[in-house]
Amino acid sequence: MRDSLTTLRRVVRNRPAADRPERCEMCAVTIDRAHGHVVDLQSRQLLCACRPCYLLFTDDAAHLRYRAVPDRYRAVGAFLDERGWDELQIPVGLAFLFHNSALGRMVALYPGPAGATESELDIPVVADLRPDVEALLLRRGRDGYLVPIDVCYELVGRLRTLWRGFDGGQQAHAAIDELFERVRARAS
Repeated sequence: MRDSLTTLRRVVRNRPAADRPERCEMCAVTIDRAHGHVVDLQSRQLLCACRPCYLLFTDDAAHLRYRAVPDRYRAVGAFLDERGWDELQIPVGLAFLFHNSALGRMVALYPGPAGATESELDIPVVADLRPDVEALLLRRGRDGYLVPIDVCYELVGRLRTLWRGFDGGQQAHAAIDELFERVRARAS
């Protein structure tokens, strides 16, 4: 209970008010709206970071608690055809996959009304995917993209607020389409 209250206080304290600028969650300096993120490898939390703090954690070979989320977008085309999707046993039409270095394996997450549901499926390792900070964002029967992990969690947050009914509803589907359009433009 105490940990939950501490986390809630941190979120409320760090939430920018309309008249208060955003701050780096590492050093508390004021940051722009377009700022970088770092991943806490122990807690799996994304933290907003100023450019100097972000740059401290860009070396993937360093054994540090934090890792900078890169800004790489790449189309991977039809990553999985229908048969491949079925072989992976992904039960939904939208998922993101990333290599979790703490677990030492790939994990699949499914965005939905309760957040991101983690799969227990055995997913093969994807080459050229930077552990913990990049993901494959996939829609069944459509194209897929290599994206920064924060893009996936942005989608999770949007869907939590928009989801209605069994399949998400029109607003959720529109948000998914909008995000994929934005990612497609960045990957071009």
